[in-house]
Amino acid sequence: MNEIKIFAPATVANVSCGFDVLGFCLDTVGDEMIVRMSPEKGVRITKIAGSDLPLETHKNVAGVSAMALLETLNPNCGFEIEIYKNIKPGSGIGSSAASAAGSVFAINELLGRPLNKTQLTAYAMKGEALASQCEHADNIAPCIFGGFTLVKGVKPLEILELPTPSHLFATIIHPQIEIKTSEARAI
Repeated sequence: MNEIKIFAPATVANVSCGFDVLGFCLDTVGDEMIVRMSPEKGVRITKIAGSDLPLETHKNVAGVSAMALLETLNPNCGFEIEIYKNIKPGSGIGSSAASAAGSVFAINELLGRPLNKTQLTAYAMKGEALASQCEHADNIAPCIFGGFTLVKGVKPLEILELPTPSHLFATIIHPQIEIKTSEARAI
């Protein structure tokens, strides 16, 4: 397999009293990404549709996360990433987390799954730090693990998957306003 198309779900974090630790993913809203292997080493973001985000790898959370992953794995290939943003940046439902998590998840799949979900979360946190000025996993963990997650610890990183009752539904009412994570954290 040289190419993969993935869905990176939107997420809700800071659920109830779980600031920076408790989150869940949404199953109908999310970004799509196409990631393909390339003979040229490194990461190139070749397309972003739906949002005016930078194509430069070091300025994009997907690129930063992917490069962190590749520094460790050092494969004999590179990757090209197309991002189809269906989650508006600054919307509060994990736009940056979806891009960061999606890139590392897709690359891990193309390389035969050498890393587990917790390890992928750690690499995606590198990209999330670009968006929010700190590494946190409250949106990334549910994006990668699915369902409800609890970030039990950061050093070392420990993620708990919580049982989700099948009869539980969430209704998200979303005003079309933009609040960047870094600004919200400053409040």
